[in-house]
Amino acid sequence: MRLIRRIPKKGFKTPNQTVYVPVNVGDLSRFADGTEVTVSVLKEAGLVRGNGKIKILGDGKLDKRLTVKACAFSAGARAKIEATGGVCEVATN
Repeated sequence: MRLIRRIPKKGFKTPNQTVYVPVNVGDLSRFADGTEVTVSVLKEAGLVRGNGKIKILGDGKLDKRLTVKACAFSAGARAKIEATGGVCEVATN
């Protein structure tokens, strides 16, 4: 029997997988009203670590009007940001 058939196969890898760094809407409430929240602002605030793309998730409350620039938004996060009069803009890292 050939060697490749005798070696156990474990798992698999997806080479083109997009890795997102999650940030909740509730975490954005620390910024002042009218702030433009970008990737660099999130890194300076300590909300993002690493070099993945940023996705805003809809967990938490938001009471401030913000302009948020991120790579992806969940439907709940987009609804909460736009309900306060804010703007969601899709940006690239």
